[in-house]
Formats: sequence, structure tokens, C-alpha cells
Amino acid sequence: MTKNLLCFDLDGTLTRRELLPLIANEVGLEHEFEVLTKLTVEGTISFEESLRLRFAILKNIPVDIVQQIICHAELFGKIIEFIRNNSERCFVITGNLDIWIETLMKNLGCRYFSSKVTASDNRLQSLDYILNKSTAINVLKRDYPQHNIIAFGDGLNDYPMFEAADKSVAIGLTHQPSRVLISKSNYVIYEEEALCRLLNTL
Repeated sequence: MTKNLLCFDLDGTLTRRELLPLIANEVGLEHEFEVLTKLTVEGTISFEESLRLRFAILKNIPVDIVQQIICHAELFGKIIEFIRNNSERCFVITGNLDIWIETLMKNLGCRYFSSKVTASDNRLQSLDYILNKSTAINVLKRDYPQHNIIAFGDGLNDYPMFEAADKSVAIGLTHQPSRVLISKSNYVIYEEEALCRLLNTL
């Protein structure tokens, strides 16, 4: 029988706030990130360019401080509970940095795909790999050929994941999802309870 694999964006889909602006606010760099976020949302710069700039701004913040900020980020509890109860078929696909989110991902208990960095002495050293979310979907298609893949996300950088998945759900829990993303979606959901009802049917 064909089963569904469920692939979730992290920022704004599982977390109640975008993580990079949250980190920036905690370390007094909110203005810089407001400008970058605006340029990225408007498509003036690409997600990859934006991530490289954010990396340059935040690379000297101690890694353990960023990990603590992320671990204390408020999550959508009912969705998190679903993922923990179905960890064998749930995946997180995020452009965020592996070393920053590893503790949070361990708490979720599911497999994840992310961008990769090199770090030493509690500092980021280099940004080595920026995840294209379609790559993660294609890996799952290779590893689980008998499964359908359903993607959940809210931002323009989720579009490659939506293109590669069998079905997709645009999420508007923290802000209005990208119009481009909505155009590619099978469903658009704005409430956590409604999303959980859908998840329990998949």
C-alpha cells in the first residue's frame, strides 16, 4: 500500500516566528535583518544570497547562544506532537544551518535536511552547503520509491520543494503564504487545528 511521507518547512511552519529574525532580535541586529527580509520577500535578492549575507552578519555570535535561542523558540505544539508520534514518516526540510538547529531536531526525533556549516571554538567558520529543498525531496523519492511525498511550507524558498513533491500544502499560521506558493498548492491552511485534522487523514 502506498504511504505518505510528510515534509515540513521549519521557520514559520513549525515555529511561531521566523528563526533568523528571532536570533537577530536577541543579539541586537534586528534592523539589518528587517532590511534583508524585505529584500528577500520582494525577490530583490535570492534566498541563497540572503542566507550568505545573514551568515556574514551572525557568524561571530557564539553557536551555543544561537542554539539556546532556537531551543526556546515557541513552536506549534499540536503539529510538533503529531511529528513526534509519526517520526518515521515525517521530515523537516529547512535552509537553516545544521549546527544551529541540531538540538531542536533531536527533540523532534525525525530526520531532517538543512544547510551545512563548518564551526570551531563555538563560532561559525564557513558556509559549506545551502540546501535546495527540491534536492531533499528527490533524495526521499530515491529512498522511498513506493511513497507519495506531501510538502508543507509558507515561503518562496519552499517553491522548489512544492515542485518536486507529489502534493503540497501552503501554510499561513504565522503570515500570509507566498502567492507563488499558493498557486502551486493543493491546499491552503491558516489554522493549526485545521492542519492537524488534515495531517490525521494523510
